[in-house]
Amino acid sequence: MTSEITKRLEHEKIGRLLLHYAIPAVVGTMVNSLYNIVDRVFIGHGVGSLAISGLTLTFPILLFLQAFGMLIGTGTATRVSIFLGRKEQGMAEHILGNALTLTFIITFAAILPSMLFMEEMLYLFGGSEQIIPYAKDYLNIVIPASIFPNLSFSFNAVMRASGYPRKAMITMLIGAFLNIILDPIFIFVFDMGIRGAAIATVISMIASSAFVMHHFISKESLIRFHKKYLSLDKRLVWSIITIGISPFAMQLAGSLVNVVMNHALQSNGGDLALGANGIISSIGMLLVMLVIGLAQGMQPIVGFNYGAGHHRRVMETVRLVIITSTCIMTIGWAFCFFFPEIIVKGFTTDPELVAIAANGLKLNLGLFIVVGSQITISQFFQSIGIAWKAIFLSLTRQFIYLIPTILFLPSLFGLDGVWYSGPISDGLAAVTAWLFLWQHVKKVKRA
Repeated sequence: MTSEITKRLEHEKIGRLLLHYAIPAVVGTMVNSLYNIVDRVFIGHGVGSLAISGLTLTFPILLFLQAFGMLIGTGTATRVSIFLGRKEQGMAEHILGNALTLTFIITFAAILPSMLFMEEMLYLFGGSEQIIPYAKDYLNIVIPASIFPNLSFSFNAVMRASGYPRKAMITMLIGAFLNIILDPIFIFVFDMGIRGAAIATVISMIASSAFVMHHFISKESLIRFHKKYLSLDKRLVWSIITIGISPFAMQLAGSLVNVVMNHALQSNGGDLALGANGIISSIGMLLVMLVIGLAQGMQPIVGFNYGAGHHRRVMETVRLVIITSTCIMTIGWAFCFFFPEIIVKGFTTDPELVAIAANGLKLNLGLFIVVGSQITISQFFQSIGIAWKAIFLSLTRQFIYLIPTILFLPSLFGLDGVWYSGPISDGLAAVTAWLFLWQHVKKVKRA
């Protein structure tokens, strides 16, 4: 790592350093969330409310495919950051080369079953004859091209971890702005409906992945692709997977939760309830991605200083990110609670869908205030390489606490019971995360 970057990570004030890394990361993750939001807004106004439901039905498959990109990207970024902190640039480049090969192998292995069993999965996921055609139109275009978002998202994280946060931000901005421009052209001008949204998304992802790949072959990059490092090394592959398994597990859990949620929504509210959940998920994801961006900005600071043995700087960084993320979630919750109808009308003008989604928004995000700290603590354990804690904390909110509440509460409260599952799991997951952090702090102080 260059002496300037090393100096900053070791000695610069944490607040200023966090701004340097977090602002580009936040912009990047927020821009990433715009892909889904922009698609839903244009599809809702240009195709119809059932098309939003069809797009919502695709979530489990898309999350499944994205999970593999996160498996490799997060694990690689964390290992690269730690190796650079130890001044082992050669190992960082070896990890980078293995990650590229692994991305292609795993992504293509995931594409095949997704295409072969698409229709069966959509019925299994709670789809109806009215909305499955919309889902198929979208997936038939997006799934074959899923290598591009995986390359873009995975190596964007590595770009940021190796000391190029602004460039990582530009990567995401390229794709998002292209998507915003192309969506209305393909949907309205060319009258291609939901397929137009899919084509716009794919073109945008191709542009993003081309930019990030060019970075790692240029001489300007601190670490670069080398042919000699492309052959897989079992030890390095394992080191990537052990860290990346946390977000991977969270994504797969999210996919399964979406399946369970879709069935509960379909049983208690029908196709429009599915569409309402798509809108609520978009809004919730916007807030979550904002906090994830902040936590990702924390990752190179925590990873480097942990590798260098500067534990006081590590905990100072975590404390600042927890406070900031909690403030962000509080503001977001207030808007959703007091102005739900106004927010929902940005996606659809269907009065029935507006009513269902607005009610669900208030109920489902009822305890979102605590989500910021829970995400930050999970990212902290991931950043310092304690994979099992990061995995467990990721699963608590997305799986362990959420699925039982989704299965149980609708029998008592109907559709509202589905919405209540969110705040209950959020609260329990936050308490669990704080207990883990408290134990870790005690251990560090003893050491």
